[in-house]
Amino acid sequence: QVQLVESGGGLVQAGGSLRLSCAASVSIDIFNTMGWYRQAPGKQRELVAQITRDGTSKYADSVKPRFTISRDNANNTVYLQMTSLKAEDTAVYYCNAHFLYWGQGTLVTVLE
Repeated sequence: QVQLVESGGGLVQAGGSLRLSCAASVSIDIFNTMGWYRQAPGKQRELVAQITRDGTSKYADSVKPRFTISRDNANNTVYLQMTSLKAEDTAVYYCNAHFLYWGQGTLVTVLE
């Protein structure tokens, strides 16, 4: 059974930084695509960033170039480095494995 556990969320002032981590219970090397999504109150879940096994990444326009996604296949972990955070980045952030498996989410709150 695949489990994804996110961590690193919290409260931060606008302009600050956070790094989210997603630890998988299995080797993430079996998943070509790993991604981070977010869902703000009253809004639909949206893609934030994704990365393929070969390291190709893709970002939502709203987070370029502030966010960086990376994956550590050896440690079965995916990261999302977030800088220059804005109030509109406030959301629950979810890790996703190859469009199939979801974590429970971690809350990021950015204060203006």
